[in-house]
Amino acid sequence: QVQLDESGGGLVQAGGSLRLSCAASGRTFSSYAMAWFRQAPGKEREFVAAISWSGGRASYADSVKGRFTISRDNAKNTVSLQMNSLKPEDTAVYYCNAGRSYSGSTTEGLYWGQGTQVTVSS
Repeated sequence: QVQLDESGGGLVQAGGSLRLSCAASGRTFSSYAMAWFRQAPGKEREFVAAISWSGGRASYADSVKGRFTISRDNAKNTVSLQMNSLKPEDTAVYYCNAGRSYSGSTTEGLYWGQGTQVTVSS
């Protein structure tokens, strides 16, 4: 089992940057594919980015390609999401996700964090 704890959310102006982090418990973190999802008010949760267990493969939603970068540090049991050129439509609660299988943009595991709020003002 994996426990996930997100941090780094906040309020930022459009065009600004934020870096989200997700700390994972457990000694098998390096065997998990990791992903970020988000849910805006009144909308369904949507995929943002995913990374394979080794970090060698990554996938992004079209809406964030070229602006967001997912990375991981298996030595520190962390996965990060660097978000640049933020837009008001990026406003959402962002969730960290862990699972056994990487499948590109359809990556979605069983384990979820509590979420961190990102608000982008215009």
